[in-house]
This record gives sequence, structure tokens and C-alpha cells, in this order.
Amino acid sequence: MSEIIALSGSPSEHSRTDCVLRFLCDLVEREGLSITRISVRNFAPEDLVYARFDSPQIEALATSIREARGLMIAAPVYKASYPGVLKALLDLLPQDILKDTPTFPLMTGGSMAHLLTIEYALKPLLATMKAKNSQGVYLLDHQVDREKERNPILDPGALCRLKSELYRFIQEVQESKKINGWRDSK
Repeated sequence: MSEIIALSGSPSEHSRTDCVLRFLCDLVEREGLSITRISVRNFAPEDLVYARFDSPQIEALATSIREARGLMIAAPVYKASYPGVLKALLDLLPQDILKDTPTFPLMTGGSMAHLLTIEYALKPLLATMKAKNSQGVYLLDHQVDREKERNPILDPGALCRLKSELYRFIQEVQESKKINGWRDSK
């Protein structure tokens, strides 16, 4: 059982979104929390397209999320929203699976024109699943260098925002753990 699930909604294998999420996972692990990385690419396309709620992979994801203390979810902006493959995956999960779960939404996009995508697309979707959303972070593509695994964030201000929000999320996960115990006791 991992304390935090890191879910990538990027269908691209070498995306900026995945690069940033890997960086965040490394920071989380340095704080002593366990993390499981999951990607939409890990799921059989047939399960997603044909809405196979009873797929063993989907059921395993649901169990992992239920048992986790927090969720980091990252997605690129596609046509002013998150990728459809991410929506297809989330649609297969129980409606209240994120109830009282601290959730860190992250989006990457090509321009400032999509800045509010996180507010008007991703966070409302997570809220319908009962997530406790943090503010989240939106990064521009030019602020991320996929070749720099150790720290892919090029802009110091963006790095400061990202780390600040991440540590707030980590604190919320740790506080939730102290107050409520493990989720399976709920």
C-alpha cells in the first residue's frame, strides 16, 4: 500500500507532464512517503473504450486509490481540457472514490490561454469524485525541459510555486494520516 498515488493522464510516453510528475514523486519520496506511479498508458485500451468497470486493472486501481492517503494527478491540456483517455479512466472509478482524499492537480499547457483549464475542467471533475483539491499548479511547456530529469523546471518562479504547493499537499496528507489513521479504517 502506498501513501500517495501519482496518476499521469498523459497518453504520450515522453511528455513534459510525466517529467514534472516524476520530479514531484522524487520530492515526495525524499519526504519519507511511499508513492505508486500509474499512467493511463498502463491500461488496456479496450477496457477504457468499452467501459469495462470489472476489469482487473481498473479494480486494482480503485483499490490502490482507496487505500492511499493522497493523489497527485497530472495532465496536459488537450483542446482546452484534459485528455479524453484520462476522463475515460476516471469514469470507470466509483463516484466517491476520492472522498476526503487530499488531491494535487497539475496541468501543463502550451500557452497562458489555457491557464484556467485546471480550474474549469480538472478540479471540477475531481470535486465530483469528492476530492479535497489543493490549489494545484499549471505550468507552461516552455517552463519544463524534458531532458533534465533531476529538476526539469526552468523557471525559478514556477519551481517555487510547484514546490510550495507540493509541500502544502504533503503536509495535508501527513496531517490526515495523524488525525484519521489509514483510510481503510473509515
